[in-house]
Amino acid sequence: MEPVLFYGVPHGCSFGAIVALEWLGQPYRLSRVEMLETRDPAYLGVNPVGATPALLTADGRVINESLAILHHLASRDLRRPLGFAQGTAAFDDLNYVLAFLHADFHPVFGVLFQPGKYVDDPAAQANALDKARAKAALGYGRLEARLAERDWLAGDRQSVADAYFAGVARWGADLGLFDLARDFPRVHAHLRKLDADPAVAFAHAVEDAAPAVSAGGFLGQVTLDALKPRLAA
Repeated sequence: MEPVLFYGVPHGCSFGAIVALEWLGQPYRLSRVEMLETRDPAYLGVNPVGATPALLTADGRVINESLAILHHLASRDLRRPLGFAQGTAAFDDLNYVLAFLHADFHPVFGVLFQPGKYVDDPAAQANALDKARAKAALGYGRLEARLAERDWLAGDRQSVADAYFAGVARWGADLGLFDLARDFPRVHAHLRKLDADPAVAFAHAVEDAAPAVSAGGFLGQVTLDALKPRLAA
């Protein structure tokens, strides 16, 4: 059976995995998870903490965490490479960029999206938000410097690093933290370049529950209820 990606909305980092699946071009389905609503307890069987993304593979395994999912997708078809050969400098570079985005850049935005989830006291919240904004600015600065030297985030071509970037680098503008065009023009330009890609346009439409035209192997949405027999197998 085809793989199924559980993707979270709104503003999910799973956006990058949707883009990568489109670039891969192989058959897949999507299952929508509303992150601001109470999750079906059955989803905890997919991801024990209720997070997204999660990938149900064709052979019935579940892969959690963007980093693991993106590496899995990058290895699925070497004729349409989304990654680089192990042991090469480009592969090491890809690992570095994905690790930075996943472990350093992405976590800062948890506080910025939902400060009350992390800090109760209003004064402490304000302090936490200030620190998170400052750390986000440092992260954008590192991406800005990196994009001064290259056309793509890792190696010499488009990869899963760019797919993941498309999902997480937008958050500074989404939250009104920065004017990316003014403050980080190279980051802004790379986002605009990616936004012109049909796979990225498709991912935006999917998130917005708007009509979405796939240039890849998208076979449609499927509900968690419909997947329960497959998950229980």
